[in-house]
Amino acid sequence: MKIDFLTLFPEMFSAMNCSIIKRAVDNNIVEINYINIRDFSLDKHKKVDDYVFGGGEGMLMCPQPLFDCIDSVKKENSYVIYVTPSGQPFTQKIAKELKEKEHLIFICGHYEGIDQRVIDARVDRELSIGDYVLTNGELPAMVIADSVIRLLPNVLSNSSSTVNDSFEDNLLEHPQYTRPADFRGMKVPDVLLSGNHQEIEKWKYQKKLDKTKRVRPDLLGDKL
Repeated sequence: MKIDFLTLFPEMFSAMNCSIIKRAVDNNIVEINYINIRDFSLDKHKKVDDYVFGGGEGMLMCPQPLFDCIDSVKKENSYVIYVTPSGQPFTQKIAKELKEKEHLIFICGHYEGIDQRVIDARVDRELSIGDYVLTNGELPAMVIADSVIRLLPNVLSNSSSTVNDSFEDNLLEHPQYTRPADFRGMKVPDVLLSGNHQEIEKWKYQKKLDKTKRVRPDLLGDKL
């Protein structure tokens, strides 16, 4: 997979050069590039924003630098994503869809966002990571990319470790424990130490169900 981040602040992506994502890049599982939108501005001062027609607060990113920046990397197999609070809520299901793409392009907006003509002509999908507003699009783009990359084959050392992730089968992940079995009087549930795998799986499922009922009942639907 290839991922291109179109951004005004490439330095923000230093977090992508760590841990599991770094290993995925080093192992040639994913190629990641950071393209500075400002480099495509035809303005002598490299200006990329202007006032909003019709009035309104703040500035808007202009179409010309964005069109030229997108077109510099877009191919037939590219899938262009604009991260925005007004986009479709990002989910694990969408992460699984995106992992099948060969080339993802993330547009990271700033100010009040980007000119609608860019969205209409070049964007395949608008995504949001939550019902709140951030100062930039770099953070949500990294969140989505991280979620997708970890699903790629051979990224995680244990390829089956995503099977029990939260949101699989619309359930949240069950509680997990490690050594010591007794820490300051807080003990690991006996069933997990029993070696009875059938009972352990029953316990895990019930705990998933209990937590989902308590924290995200909206996920359960007709399971309630």
